[in-house]
Amino acid sequence: MKMNRRGFTACAAAMCALPFSTTSRAGAYPERSIRMIVPYPPGGGTDAFARAVAPVMSESLGQQVFIDNRPGGSSIISATAVAHAPADGYTFLLGDMGTYSTNRTLFKKISYDSFTDLTPITLTARFGLLLVVHPSVPARTLQEFIALAKASPDSLSWGSPGVGTPHHLAMEMLMRRAGIKLNHVPYKGDGPAMQDLLGGQIPVLMSSLATANQHMKVNKVYAIASTGGSRLQQAPQIPTVAESGISGFDAWGWQGFAAPAKTPPAIVNALNRAFAKTAENADVRQRLADLGGEMIPSTPEEMNRHMHREAEVWAPIIRDAGISLV
Repeated sequence: MKMNRRGFTACAAAMCALPFSTTSRAGAYPERSIRMIVPYPPGGGTDAFARAVAPVMSESLGQQVFIDNRPGGSSIISATAVAHAPADGYTFLLGDMGTYSTNRTLFKKISYDSFTDLTPITLTARFGLLLVVHPSVPARTLQEFIALAKASPDSLSWGSPGVGTPHHLAMEMLMRRAGIKLNHVPYKGDGPAMQDLLGGQIPVLMSSLATANQHMKVNKVYAIASTGGSRLQQAPQIPTVAESGISGFDAWGWQGFAAPAKTPPAIVNALNRAFAKTAENADVRQRLADLGGEMIPSTPEEMNRHMHREAEVWAPIIRDAGISLV
């Protein structure tokens, strides 16, 4: 069959347009606003971080990322909501170490499986933990503190923001590695625990830099050591536990984004790129530094490996200490 010039041109134009229209449809995500579910109430550190990154991610994605706070159940409520959400990229989770790695051991029964019901997107931030003491405690280094604890077994009490928190688990790891035993006093949050430390009701606290920093500056509390594998960027004068004689010690509070299982890789990568770009924003980085945190963007694969590795590290510590949130 012969085709005139006009017909050939029209046909060629239609054929050329086809792959571009397909690409356009495939690349249309996101077409509407996106919900970031946050497991904690407004006003806390996790919420502050979410509200710092959401506007910049919105700009990168071309659609609003709005915050949906769903506190309760040690992040189980939020994680379960995301696990059961459509895998279309319009709902994702800002979870933490408990959500992804330790809840599976802390709880005998749990309504989601972080390894199979969620798809890692990226690690977002890590937060430094500090062993701090009241001025009345005659120890200013970790080795002095360990010697004091060994000299008076079970006589020292220490506080944490709550059972099963990264602060609690880091101290349990420290006690085992140092061969000491202290009495745990759990609180409902870092703020109340710090108030009792300042008042002398407890002599020792595993705290966050964000909570302790202002009191350290005026010598109302003293930081003995930080728990991470490297010194905190915001407080480089504080030695790490590893530098202070317990080699290999490395414990942080950390967070990451995850989507429902079976979310398409193209969508996961789009969210990953949006956060990677956000992590380079100077204003966002400063706001995170004010919260005592550091940006740690990663690939989805790196986050997946981190989740599994952290679960392996903390599970025996949780079991040996008999910690349970049932």
